[in-house]
Amino acid sequence: MSNPVRHRASGESRPSLYQEVTDKIVRELEAGRFPWVQPWGAARAGLGLPRNAATGRRYGGVNILILWGAVIERGYPAQHWLTFRQALTLGGNVRKGERGTTVCYADRFIPKAEAERAAKEGDEAAAVPFLKRFTVFNVAQCENLPERFTHQPEPLPEREIIPHAEALIAATGADFRIGGDRAFYVPSADFIQVPPQPAFGDQVNYYRTCFHELGHWTGHPSRLNRDQSGRHGSNLYAREELVAELASAFVCASQSIAPTVRHADYLASWLEVLREDNRAIFRAASLASKAADFILAFGETDASAAPVETEAAA
Repeated sequence: MSNPVRHRASGESRPSLYQEVTDKIVRELEAGRFPWVQPWGAARAGLGLPRNAATGRRYGGVNILILWGAVIERGYPAQHWLTFRQALTLGGNVRKGERGTTVCYADRFIPKAEAERAAKEGDEAAAVPFLKRFTVFNVAQCENLPERFTHQPEPLPEREIIPHAEALIAATGADFRIGGDRAFYVPSADFIQVPPQPAFGDQVNYYRTCFHELGHWTGHPSRLNRDQSGRHGSNLYAREELVAELASAFVCASQSIAPTVRHADYLASWLEVLREDNRAIFRAASLASKAADFILAFGETDASAAPVETEAAA
């Protein structure tokens, strides 16, 4: 039996939201399941990122993992969600007896003592990050909603070449070099290399790999400026790989490509990171969501692309 993740705060009457989510993801990883790679073949919902049905905006960060898990576990046919109040506002309602899904909203506040200290010393007050819980319901749990909130588009047919994925990759303007037998990103020279598509046994893996490497590409100082100085095998390296892995899953889903694990060999490193820091998955998912949004923005022009909730990298 594995050691449970230790709670940081002693005497807690209940685990923090950070701890609850981290414990669940650690259990999934220990069982060999990757929360960002769902068994979509058995799912009723089409591939995609979860959205708020009322606003059309995407959920971001760790909320993507939470809502994907609920869609698969409970067999929901849609990736669209509403709060109880939103359902009422739209003229519908949540069915009696339905159980919602807890997601989180990140914010910061300034404690009174800190505000007083800053005022006294003429200093800037330090804000404390926190997570706030709120509950959402899948549109399948609601009734009397207008038809436009429940209709789901037909899934795209299977095809070897995926034109919209090709277009998104080209739109980024990233320096892609095709050749060799390995895929990698070189931060110092800011280029990506991937093998030719026919070299992949399953050719759709070409796109999954491109989006993984584009996840790393977003971390360049001229873009989202993540620390990519970690050496292979280090904690920092594992964290960056987790960000790229999640970003690839998020982008793939948005392109109707089923996500897969590109680097399962990092499982032990990821478990180590999560066990020692119950906020690591929140940081990784938040950074990955920002990376995915950065990539997807090259193919989107409407304001609805912005995530509804993202987690602070606290």
